[in-house]
Amino acid sequence: MSTVIVSHGLGMNSADHWYPYLQDELTTTGHRVRVPRLPDAHAPQADAWLKALAAETADAPAPDTVLVGHSLGGVNVLRLLAQHDVDAEGPYAGVVLVASMAGEVGYDALAPFFEPGFDWPRIRRAAASFRILHAADDPVTGPATADHVMKFVTELGATATLSAIGGHFPSTDTTLTRLPEALRLITDLLPA
Repeated sequence: MSTVIVSHGLGMNSADHWYPYLQDELTTTGHRVRVPRLPDAHAPQADAWLKALAAETADAPAPDTVLVGHSLGGVNVLRLLAQHDVDAEGPYAGVVLVASMAGEVGYDALAPFFEPGFDWPRIRRAAASFRILHAADDPVTGPATADHVMKFVTELGATATLSAIGGHFPSTDTTLTRLPEALRLITDLLPA
C-alpha cells in the first residue's frame, strides 16, 4: 500500500475541488491518501506550511510515497524536497505538480515561498520521478506559463502534460470536482 500526500493551494482546504475525488479513487484501490489542512490558507506563511507538510510526511516512507502539490502547494512540496534527507530516507516515489509555479508570479504576499531560490539539483535528487500538469490558459502563471513548465522540465527532468484549457485547475470563483488527468499521473508514479 502506497501513500499519496496532497499539498493544497492558496485559499483552499482538504475538502475543496478535486482533492476528495483523488481521495475516493485512490483509497478504493488500496492507497492511503492524506490532504492535510495547511494553516491560514487565505494568508499562508511559508514556514508554517512547510512545517505542516513535513509533519504529515514524517511517518510515510519516501520510496512508497507520491507527493502532489496544487498551485502554491506545489511550491510547498518543492521546499519539502529541498530539505529531504535522501541518503537517510531514500527518494520519494514521485511528485505531481498541478498548476504550480517554478518562481514568483507577482503576488508580493507570497514572495517568502520563493526565497531563497530553489536548489534544483537537490530537489531533483529527492524524488524518483516528476510529472507536471498545467493549462496554457492558467491565469496565475499567465504569459509565463511555458517558462514555468520548461523550468520544471529542464531542472527536474519532469514529464509535462499541458492542456489547452483548464485554467488554474480551477480558476478563481469556479470549482472542479474531478481531475482524471492528475489521477492518471499519480497512478503512473505509484510503486508497483
